Amino acid sequence: MQLTLWTYEGPPHIGAMRVATAMSGLHYVLHAPQGDTYADLLFTMIERRDARPPVTYTTFRAQDLGRDTAELFKQAVSAAHARFQPQAMIVGASCTAELIQDDPGGLAKALDLPIPVIPLELPAYQKKENWGASETFYRLVRALAGAPAPRPAREPGQRPLCNILGPTALGFRHRDDLIEIRRLLDTLGIAVNVVAPLGATPADLGRLREADFNVVLYPETARSAAEYLKKTFGQPFTQTIPIGVGGTRRFVEEVAGLAGIDPAPLLDGPGSRLPWYSRSVDSTYLTAKRVFVFGDATHAIGIARVAAKELGFTIVGLGTYGREFAREVRAEAALHGIEALITDDYLDVEAAIRAAAPELVLGTQMERHVAKRLGIPCAVISAPVHVQDFPARYAPQMGFEGANVLFDTLVHPLMMGLEEHLLGMFREDPEFHDGVGPSHLGGKSHGTPADGALEAAERAPADPPPTPAPVPILLDRAAAEGTRWSPEAEKELKKIPFFVRGKARTNTETFARERHLPLITLETLYDAKAHYGR
Repeated sequence: MQLTLWTYEGPPHIGAMRVATAMSGLHYVLHAPQGDTYADLLFTMIERRDARPPVTYTTFRAQDLGRDTAELFKQAVSAAHARFQPQAMIVGASCTAELIQDDPGGLAKALDLPIPVIPLELPAYQKKENWGASETFYRLVRALAGAPAPRPAREPGQRPLCNILGPTALGFRHRDDLIEIRRLLDTLGIAVNVVAPLGATPADLGRLREADFNVVLYPETARSAAEYLKKTFGQPFTQTIPIGVGGTRRFVEEVAGLAGIDPAPLLDGPGSRLPWYSRSVDSTYLTAKRVFVFGDATHAIGIARVAAKELGFTIVGLGTYGREFAREVRAEAALHGIEALITDDYLDVEAAIRAAAPELVLGTQMERHVAKRLGIPCAVISAPVHVQDFPARYAPQMGFEGANVLFDTLVHPLMMGLEEHLLGMFREDPEFHDGVGPSHLGGKSHGTPADGALEAAERAPADPPPTPAPVPILLDRAAAEGTRWSPEAEKELKKIPFFVRGKARTNTETFARERHLPLITLETLYDAKAHYGR
């Protein structure tokens, strides 16, 4: 067993909770020990929902393990049905309760409730949260969509009809993505039959068969269910994820092809501001910036394409924690000439970021912490995320408006980082330090008594203080490798822009080690620069 401080995904029953919380008229009875109710906070505190999830916990305690925990579960199911009167129920066990082997599905079936009860078998020690959401949605669709039957032919003049599959509770920008995609479909003249799981009821899942095709927004959640609907009812489903301008245009073309309509009216519209910026003079600042991308497969692949093809970045790292989609991520990484990173260990991701020395990190909230430690700008583009990534404002990542949001998301960290670097670089300049007044006021300080004291001190003759002997600065990593930096070299290193400083430090230390130089001086720094600049 490996102990870890952070984890990219929770256990699979958290994925089941995301589906249950997204829907109405569905209740989840979870066989779980006391303390597992922590999961409610994910929805009420992180996502800021105004109601707790529709979940009943058995909350057995240590002393209950010597008694009949199966009876405790049956009582919880009966009480939940009587209290909430749901259209359907799902039942299962958390990772701890799984060890007891009480068989929640069999126990619930024995109660013979007058509603559908769908058992979930979620192996907590082999699978993770996204798989749990996918499996739960698949089991619900399979149980409630009905028996195989041919779809009735569409009447002349009737709008094409589709289902939107994938958005869940606690999904990264799912609410806003859904608004944007519905707007695109409506502009195309396509009607939406059912959106699921988000906002759907068990009865709505029984109407899924009425659609002509399915739009899959998040394959991590909906691909299994879409494949079942295709096999059972002959409904094709979309393969393109509408992230970025290019992705959205390809999505519109694919949807129009499935619906048998002309996409030109939408494609000829105003679209996004991102292409305009990519053609502008200002965008030359971004050209070939080195970017490391990590997240769930849907967002990692989509954002990497936006960064490389629409903003001119160079992808130096691409990876995912979702092993179920490792093949797709590896294929995308190969197009960028790199090897994909497939791992759910944040320490492996941190090591890969250090080795790649990128100028921008696009990842999860974990990469945000890693990038902060490494002094690299970062933007969050994928779950897991924190409360600040569930904005109250409208901020989709999909569609043309989503491309505008991504334009800001990817560009702002670099632009603001440049500003911070310039401020830091000129902070000690005699013309720009804090004690100097604005140039349009003659350059005179007009501030506090402390400013006046500073000016008086500068005018008063004084003997210069004795210059202390230079003391080499010992850095953690450099110390471990037997390399030290002189104060002058360290000061000069700070003048290098933050987004390439890590690369310059690594190159200089490598240069010094290869030549067995115990101290990095200004001369060493310049020699290393000349060496690697050949």
